[in-house]
Amino acid sequence: MSTLPVVAAVDGSDDSLRALDWARDAARRRAAPLRVAHVRQYAVWSQPDVMAVAPPHPEEDEVLDAARAHLGAGDGPPDTEYLAVEGVPNAALPELSADAQLLVLGSRGRGGFAALLLGSASLAAARDAECPVVVVPRPGREVPAEAAPPGPGPHVVAGLRVDSPDDATLAFAFAEAATRGASVRAVAAYPWPVPAWTAPGQVVPPVIDEAAVASETRALAEGFLAPHRERHPGVRAEPHVVPGDAAGNLVAASRDADLVVVGRHRRRLLAPARMMGSVTHAVLLHAAAPVAVVPPSPPAE
Repeated sequence: MSTLPVVAAVDGSDDSLRALDWARDAARRRAAPLRVAHVRQYAVWSQPDVMAVAPPHPEEDEVLDAARAHLGAGDGPPDTEYLAVEGVPNAALPELSADAQLLVLGSRGRGGFAALLLGSASLAAARDAECPVVVVPRPGREVPAEAAPPGPGPHVVAGLRVDSPDDATLAFAFAEAATRGASVRAVAAYPWPVPAWTAPGQVVPPVIDEAAVASETRALAEGFLAPHRERHPGVRAEPHVVPGDAAGNLVAASRDADLVVVGRHRRRLLAPARMMGSVTHAVLLHAAAPVAVVPPSPPAE
């Protein structure tokens, strides 16, 4: 059975070339082929008095030519193919993920407003792709420095919700850490302070012991990490149990991380559309490190 490729989406922007570099490195680490894809948009008008703009010839693609030249400057994977696709990126990129093990793209493309932190194509791919999606941010993002020191060496940060964990997120984080010789830092945040409501408009101090909440969160996190430690005995993994907002803690932890891994919401009966969730969206917008968005595990039969 052939190995699925790592797909890098390029559009000629500096952001997409940074994503191409990341994808090249990922393909090399995974011993996988690299597929460089350019989604070409062209206008097609139905009005008889307006001239239609035909798509370019498949072999005439300046963006792919630039990608070839860019990869030629480094040590790329020996199995690299180039693919031009006509369509709208928001729809075409998720389609490209159907036969890929990883889809990599930059946080911003050539179109849209320059002030946006995340392009619509990146958002659509992270939300709708069949495989994990890595979004590579622009350099220079500033994040809070409140995060505790992660320890020596490279590390992968993983978001861990102890109330509704998803095994796919941790599995991806451990596998990625194994290819990098890195450790896993599982960020498990618990809400604090916890408001206690007695009557409309009245709030009393919480009677819950924070130390007990932190201890229970740590115990649950250790339990979820245990099977992944067994599968990857060479990967050091520690839970990072912190109070407060999960998104803020993950963004802070991204400052010195090689990669931040977060999950995507599972489809629900009354909400069948794919959803990312506010935490994943915030991490994509603000993290300083590349962010991997992992689809949820299939529901159990």
